[in-house]
Formats: sequence, C-alpha cells, structure tokens
Amino acid sequence: MLTAILTGFLFSIFLVFTGRFFKGKLSILASLIPLGLFVYFFQFIPAIADGNVIMKSYEWIPSFNVDLGFKLDGLSLLFSLMITGIGFLVFAYTSSYLKGHEYMDRFYGYLASFMGAMLGLVLSDNMITLFVFWELTSITSFFLIGFNNTNPASRKSALTALGITGIGGLFLLAGALLLNNMTGTYSISEMLTMSEAIKSNEFYFLAVLFLFGAAFTKSAQFPFHFWLPGAMKAPTPVSTYLHSATMVKAGIYLLMRFTPVLGGENIWNTTLVIVGGITMLYSAVHTIFRTDLKGILAYSTISALGILVFLIGLGTQEAFLAAAVFIIVHALYKATLFLVTGIIDHQTHTRDVTRLSGLNKIMLPVGIAGILAAISSAGIPPTIGFVGKELTYEASYHSESMVIFLMIAIVLTKIFLLYAGFVAGIKPFTGKLPEEHANTKAPGFILWGPPLLLATLGIVFGVAPFIIESSLIKPVVEALGADASEMHLALWHGFNLIFILSLITIGVGTALYFIIKPSEKLEKGIARLDFIAPENLLEKFNALFVGFSNFWTNFFQNGYLRNYISIIILFLVVLVGYIMIGNTNFTIDYNSLSKITVYEITTTMILIAGIFYTVFTDSRLAAVAAMGVVGLSICLIFVFYSAPDLAMTQFSIDTLTVILFVLVLYKLPKYLKLSDYKTRVRDGILSTIFGLIITTLALQVLAEPVSKEVGNFYAANSYIEAHGKNVVNVILVDFRGADTLIEISVLSIAAVGVFGLMKLRLKMKDRRRYADTSLNVENENKKK
Repeated sequence: MLTAILTGFLFSIFLVFTGRFFKGKLSILASLIPLGLFVYFFQFIPAIADGNVIMKSYEWIPSFNVDLGFKLDGLSLLFSLMITGIGFLVFAYTSSYLKGHEYMDRFYGYLASFMGAMLGLVLSDNMITLFVFWELTSITSFFLIGFNNTNPASRKSALTALGITGIGGLFLLAGALLLNNMTGTYSISEMLTMSEAIKSNEFYFLAVLFLFGAAFTKSAQFPFHFWLPGAMKAPTPVSTYLHSATMVKAGIYLLMRFTPVLGGENIWNTTLVIVGGITMLYSAVHTIFRTDLKGILAYSTISALGILVFLIGLGTQEAFLAAAVFIIVHALYKATLFLVTGIIDHQTHTRDVTRLSGLNKIMLPVGIAGILAAISSAGIPPTIGFVGKELTYEASYHSESMVIFLMIAIVLTKIFLLYAGFVAGIKPFTGKLPEEHANTKAPGFILWGPPLLLATLGIVFGVAPFIIESSLIKPVVEALGADASEMHLALWHGFNLIFILSLITIGVGTALYFIIKPSEKLEKGIARLDFIAPENLLEKFNALFVGFSNFWTNFFQNGYLRNYISIIILFLVVLVGYIMIGNTNFTIDYNSLSKITVYEITTTMILIAGIFYTVFTDSRLAAVAAMGVVGLSICLIFVFYSAPDLAMTQFSIDTLTVILFVLVLYKLPKYLKLSDYKTRVRDGILSTIFGLIITTLALQVLAEPVSKEVGNFYAANSYIEAHGKNVVNVILVDFRGADTLIEISVLSIAAVGVFGLMKLRLKMKDRRRYADTSLNVENENKKK
C-alpha cells in the first residue's frame, strides 16, 4: 500500500525531468498511473467483501509511537476506488481539455501528488500519518486551485482554500495529540477498542470539537463553506476531482472513520445533524440564485456534503447505509456534471446558463451524459440516485426525534438539488440553439467519453444495485460499526410514504425548474445580502485584525532598539516580580554571605560612576571609554571571587568590543541626542528595579542548599571521559560543545557584520543627504 501511495509523488518527481514529453499526444499516458492503481485496489474487493481487513505497518518514528500504519477496509477501499477511478477519467480528460497548455506537465504533477496525498489520507491508520497526508491535500489543492496563477481571483481563491483548510489541519493535529493523551496510542484501530474509555474521559468534548473543526472546514460545512465556490476558479478537471470524489469528502471520511470511536453521544450526533441540516438546506437554496454553471454545481456540492454530515449524525444503520450509497451517487453524477460543464466552457467559452441552450444539436453524447446525470441527481428511477434518495428519506423518517423537521429539511433540500441538476444537466442541451453558438465544434471522444461512462454507471447501478451491494456498500456500513447482514439494496421498495415523498420531490422540483429561470436579476437580488454572508463577515474581521496588528506592530516595533529592550525588561520585571511577591517562603540568610571588603566597595563605586558617565555624556568616544571602565570593573570583581579565567575572558571581550565600537563610530555621522531627560530617568528607574530583582534572585539562589551532584559528576568524568585536567575547560569544550559552537558562530556573524560596516562606502550624494537629515533631527531635538 505504501508503494501505491507513493506512486503519485514519484510520478510528480519523474515529470520534473520528463515533463516535456507529457505536453503533446503522449499526455494521455499519464492516465495509466491512476488506472494501474485502480486495478490494484479493485483486486481487494473480494477479500474486503468477505469481511477481511488488510493492515500494513512500516516503522517511522518509534520513539514517538508514530508509524506508517495503513488500513484497507470497506470505507478506505470505497474512497480509494473513487480516488483512482475518477482520477483515471480526469487524467484522460485533462489530456484533451488542456491540450497545448504550456504547463500541462506541471498540472499533472500537482494532480498526481494530490492523488497520492488523498490515498495516504484514506488509508492511514495512524493519526499523525493521517495529519501529514491531510496537510498534503491542502497544499497540493492550493497549487491546483491557483493553477491559473496570472489571474488574481485564482490566487485569492487558492489562498482562501488553503487558509480555511489549514486551520482545519491545526484542529486535526490538536485532536490527534489529545486522543493520544487519552489513549496512549496514535493507532486508529487501537482507539476502536477504547471507545467507551474515550467517551468517559473528561477531554472527550474537546476531542470531538477538534475533529469537528477539521471535518467542517475541509468538507465546507456552514459557515466555512465559502471557500468551495471560490475554488471554482480552478480548471474544470480540478473542480471535478476535488469537489466530487476527493478533497471535499476528506472531512466526511474523517467523521465516518471516527464514528465508531466517538459517535453515539448526543454532542456528536446532535451537532452533526444541526450543522449538516443547515448546510444542506442553505446551500441548496443558493443554487436558485446562480447563473454560472460551476457556481450552481459548487453550492449543490456543499448541499450534498451537508446531507452526508446529516446522515452520519443520525447515527442509525439505515443512515449509514444511505450515506454509503449517496457517496457513490454523488461522485458519479457530480463528476459527470463537472466534466460536462468543462466541455461546454471549452467549446462555447461561456458557463453562463442564461446564454446556453440547444447544445444537443452539436454535442449529443455530452447532452446524453448531462441529462442522465441530472436524472440521477434528481433521484428519478431507474438511477442509483433514486435508490440513494429513498434510503435518505427512510433514514430521516426513522430517526429518534424531530422527525417532521428533519423530513421537511431533507425533502426541501432534494427539491432544490433536483432543480440545480436540471439547470446544469438539461437546460444547456434543450431548446433552441443560440446564434452565438451556431459555429461551436463538437468535442472529441476523450472529452465526452469520461462523463458518458460515469453517467451510464449511474443507470447500471440503479438497475442492478446488487453489483455494489456486497462488494462496496455493506463493507462500508460494517466499517462504521453497524450490522449490514440484513441490509439489501433494491430499486423498488413498494408504494409507501417514502415513495410518495419521492414523487412529491420529483413533481415539485420539476415544476420549480419550469417556473424559476436563472437570471441576473435573481443573482443580484441575493447579492444584497452579502453583507451578512460568512465570507464577508470573515473579511471584515480580517480587516479589523490587520488594523489591530498594524497598531500593535507600529507601537512595539517602532525601529528603536532601546524601546525593544525596555519592553522586554518591563515584561520580565512584571512577570518575575509577580512570582516573587506570591512566594511567601522567600528568605535570605545574610550570615551565610561573605563580608564586603573595601576593594569591592571601591570597584563598585567606579563601576557605578562609569555607568552614569556612559548614560549622560554627549560624546560617543567618552561613552565607549566609560563602558570599557564598566567592563574592567567587572573583571576585577571576577578576580576578587577567584575566577581568573572569567576575568581574562571578560577582559578580552571587553577590549575587543571597545575597539570595534570605536571603529564603527568613526564611520557614523555626528552624535545625535535622541532621548530627553525624562526618558533617561524612566529608563534609569526601570533598570534599577530590574537590577534589584536580579540581585534578589541571586541572593535567593545563594540561600538555597548547594547540590554537589552535578559538580561531582563533572569532576569524576572530566579526566576519564574527556581526558582534561581543567574541569571548567572540559565542560566548555566537551560537555557544552554545541553551546560553545553556537557562541562562536554568533561572534563570527557579528564580526562579519562589523567588517561589512567598516567596508561600507557611501556615495558622496548619499553622504550629504544623510548628513543633512542627521543635522535636521539634531536641530529639532534642540528646539524641544
């Protein structure tokens, strides 16, 4: 399985060196990759149908209990077949749709990487592995959505999609870490055996919240749905692949995979029913107000995803069965309609449904595919869509509570989706052909073959649902923790309430199609409510956040180093001071301290005088010399306390620093007095308080009992292991080698910077302008 997952990524790398061969007639050969993978997964159908689960594990990061664990059961097999099967058709379709495109090889690389990421996602049995592939789908989809990178709208859509799904990725990682904390494992299979323990854990609600955040953002649930219509800026093959069978269903997969682990509780089921119900009805209504074919399909996709979340939330065996069937139903008809829309756009150069009609006269096979897909979308027999719709109604009818509200919501949703399917799949091909499309050419087989095949499968599976019953549907239901032995798919369930609701749906939806015509007037009407749309509300919040960030940055990051240091010290003073005030056990044993000598008092007075002179002098050279006095005073203190090695180091560094300062200051303009007396007093008070806190901390440390374990360790091992007689040197060189190396690196970088400043040679014009600016600043300060 690992090889199957990596195939897409390896093919992308292969294209880096051989991409030029996949820009012409040979481009169709790229479709052999997903076709081969489809055949590979297809062979597992008999074993999975018999109830087997295939597990593979490869060691990755054993110290963190993270491995490359993969699991192939009914759920992952269904998604793998959709990813590779529809992927094969999309790859083949692309060879004609993007024929002659300059970056076709790049597109195939993105598409193959995305396919590999999706396979890794649905096959992963380890939460960290799942997260890695989850993020890879977001990254690769970013490149696919923004493929037309010269278009600002495409770039914005790609960034929006990446931002929303990226936030979901953070939620998933948090959920993975929390579940690991609760169970001690990242293995999803092992979590299945701990379901009751997880549900009784105090962090159960938080874990559910994190997984909801990941699933809702990825699968475009309200109010995170707006990234999906924006993603329609991508080429049609991307829209087909990402929004019918793969990326947008990743969140659905996550919810289905964790239903046996976290499902069954009110917080899980009720939330999914509410969020799914709002999403499916809200988005279905939106399809009425769109005139762009991709826009209609985008909102109908969001609605379909809402239906799946709604069914998972119901949590019954019937609901799981309906969800499993509807996944296939939606993948078949939605992929068909997207491919048909792409053909229409490719041949007529428009997706405006108000300008499209009568195209059956030009592209009959495409029209047949569109009409069949529309019929399946509407749930009209003998399509598999009819089977899925009846199962959905039945699951809603047998729900435990709020049956009437749930039935009204799902029936209204199906009515609007029928309307959307008819507008996208039937309207462009019926009626009179407009003159502007009279010279439109018929597409080739590579374009119309894939959608016609998918639409035909929607009829075949409807007439003979037993083809997918035992091989695909039942294993999915069993993977969700339900008993599927007594479940059977049939086209005819008898004349009952569910069938009557189906007839009402078909009748009302068809009437709606003939009554309401897509128009710009309707689209402009709904646009008036954009000010309360989630996307606009998020943009307003983003604008406020950017404004606050600018204020915060300009206030704290104002370009003055002294302000940065003051803020850092103030923060430490408040934090450490608060901790010290709350520490009631703080004591200082003054008797344990050594007596103060006259040498120490004299040296300290010289040090203080040097500090004051540094702060208040108007001469740079005098300030540097005074700083040297401070450094030499510290050297003497080290000598008094028997640390000659530190004294020599301090002496060397201080001398070097003084020399470098003099060399640098020699190249700078005249001294600028940029701070007034009040500022210096403020900084003096702050530094004094900080010094007192550090002194107090030092005294407290001295009062603590001395532990000699560390010292004894170094003394005992410095000669034996490091072959050094000087313990301090051994610690610096061997035991703290990395730290010393970093310090040397910092000094080297600083030296390079100083050398660069010394070698700086400004042009005469720049020197004069800089000198004039400095003089003006100095004059302003004098006026103040």
